Amino acid sequence: MIGFRREVVDGPGRHAQQWRLTMAPASDSARTLFSAYWRQQFRRRLRAWYRRAARELPWRTKRDAYRVWVSEIMLQQTQVVTVEAYFKRFLTAFPTVKALAAADEQQVLRLWEGLGYYRRARQLHAAAREIAERHGGRFPRDLEAIRSLPGIGRYTAGAIASIAFDTSAPILEANTIRLLARLLAYRDDVTKAAGQTMLWTAAEELLPRRDVGIFNQALMELGSLVCTPREPKCDECPARALCPTFAQGLVEAIPAPKAKTNYEAVDEAAVVVRRGDKVLLRLCEPGERWAGLWDFPRFVIDKNAKGRLAEQLVAGVLQQAGIEVEPADRLATIKHGVTRYRITLQCHAAHFVRAVPRRGKSGPQLRWLQVHELANVPLNTTGRKICQFVGKWMGK
Repeated sequence: MIGFRREVVDGPGRHAQQWRLTMAPASDSARTLFSAYWRQQFRRRLRAWYRRAARELPWRTKRDAYRVWVSEIMLQQTQVVTVEAYFKRFLTAFPTVKALAAADEQQVLRLWEGLGYYRRARQLHAAAREIAERHGGRFPRDLEAIRSLPGIGRYTAGAIASIAFDTSAPILEANTIRLLARLLAYRDDVTKAAGQTMLWTAAEELLPRRDVGIFNQALMELGSLVCTPREPKCDECPARALCPTFAQGLVEAIPAPKAKTNYEAVDEAAVVVRRGDKVLLRLCEPGERWAGLWDFPRFVIDKNAKGRLAEQLVAGVLQQAGIEVEPADRLATIKHGVTRYRITLQCHAAHFVRAVPRRGKSGPQLRWLQVHELANVPLNTTGRKICQFVGKWMGK
């Protein structure tokens, strides 16, 4: 248990008393991670700090479940500074759940373009339609009903329910995982089942009886601004005197570092196929990297097959689009990363020769667009970059 004990120490006069931070295993009867006094002190200090330090963010202007939901989905794997502009544009286009539910998925993906992890946008759209159909367009208040929606797990459901409705629900995401691990001086792997169980228990124990949403936001804010992964600002932390990790000098060691990611180098080609004043796009199919988005024909190539690049380009476009091409100029090389892959993308131009009928199966969904029309369709980030080279190549 994390707590305090009162000690008599030498001081002015006969004796002085002080509280000293202690750590001891919780007894079976207590079954708590923090003492009552520790919890009281932490809540008081955190609230006072949040009143001074809380950022003005667009999703905090109204206590609205829809706004909280959209912001929480956008903030997954994405920094606050990036999300702010996207959130404002998204809410301008879709100010309500009903507006989002009525939108075309392509419009939703176009506004999401650049945020990445596009499955989030598709699930957001699917959930909006479910809310419109099953809940009359009103965001459900019940925690389990929220959690049953597409793309919403335990953390997101708790964030929405607590912030919008002041429901007593704990939260656990990257910032609070790090913060709670340090408040517990938890040195094991926070991603494993035992670590997750302990951290969820801690998050629930710390919840106050009222203003739960403000408290949860304060936890996330403290983890984001002060209790950072590297070089945390312990001198600015309202919980420094309560933190066993700081007391033991283990701030840089907790949480336990993640296993180093082994990145894999991949070579790919993207082919801009021209037919007159138009270029070819194909719709990425379910199971592909950017399902639901449009892209130029793109595929893995063998860079060591010298003298056979043109053959690979012809074969790749034929396989993906059912079209025979004649390769032309190399437009550019783009280096980028997707999860554990480090990709070198060679962008090539090609001229349309003929469509090759497919036997026994339907072909992919294709579109021929003029250069100015490319701005209206959702593309991945590298696809949008390729558009810049397309315009130069075609003299537009």
